[in-house]
Amino acid sequence: MREFVFVPEGQEKCSVKAWIHSEDEQAEYPAVLICPGGGYEHVSPRESEPVARVFFDAGYNTFILTYSILAEAAQFRPLCQLASAIADIRKNSVPWNTIPDKIAVCGFSAGGHLAASLGVLYHEPEFLKAFSREENIRPDAMILCYPVILADEFAHVGSITRVSGCEEGTPGYQWFGLAQHVDAATPPTFLWHTAEDGCVPVENSLKMAGALSAAKVPFELHVFPKGGHGMSVCTEEVGTPSDYNARWTGWCVRWLKELWQHSSGQNVG
Repeated sequence: MREFVFVPEGQEKCSVKAWIHSEDEQAEYPAVLICPGGGYEHVSPRESEPVARVFFDAGYNTFILTYSILAEAAQFRPLCQLASAIADIRKNSVPWNTIPDKIAVCGFSAGGHLAASLGVLYHEPEFLKAFSREENIRPDAMILCYPVILADEFAHVGSITRVSGCEEGTPGYQWFGLAQHVDAATPPTFLWHTAEDGCVPVENSLKMAGALSAAKVPFELHVFPKGGHGMSVCTEEVGTPSDYNARWTGWCVRWLKELWQHSSGQNVG
């Protein structure tokens, strides 16, 4: 394994940790770019390396984005950082042994909002004005784990106010409700949530799934009956052991494999 950190082009206030398979220099691997949660207030370590390890062990090159938070989360900064990371991974696909058209974004809670934002806003003029680069930044798949999606009565208000830079209920705040931006070009999506989530209500995933269905975008949704917010990979390591809910990781790996129909040269379980 090669492990290194890079700063996406033009984005000095963020960083990406990379874990690259290097045993066979001739092989290519799909990739998962992880956006940990934290309400745009912090970047959760529980949703960083423990998640990367799951996908790396399944045969993926993994990347972890540390993005701007608090007052620095406004004006599309985290989204520009994520978009730049995707662009850099694609541009370095040969030296990094990465398949450029098999890159998934995986986000948790507010990181799920960030990941989903790239999937639904990558072609929005308001965002592209801030990004100001001509790059291929559309993710090839989205993995949304108890994501913040909505800006209505089911919103995680802190996340939406920080990322929008606007007060609750204003047009600028409501624009960052993501289900309304889903269209037929939105990437295929895997979602999971718990019905008991008292921080980010399950309606966020349910309404996102409804929007994907209406746009005829392929998706898979799992709602577990038990468990609170922030379960990550549902193990002792992250403090939320649940063999029942931990099944999401295996299901997600199988979903990606089916989605991308991996060929014989790609070392994916």
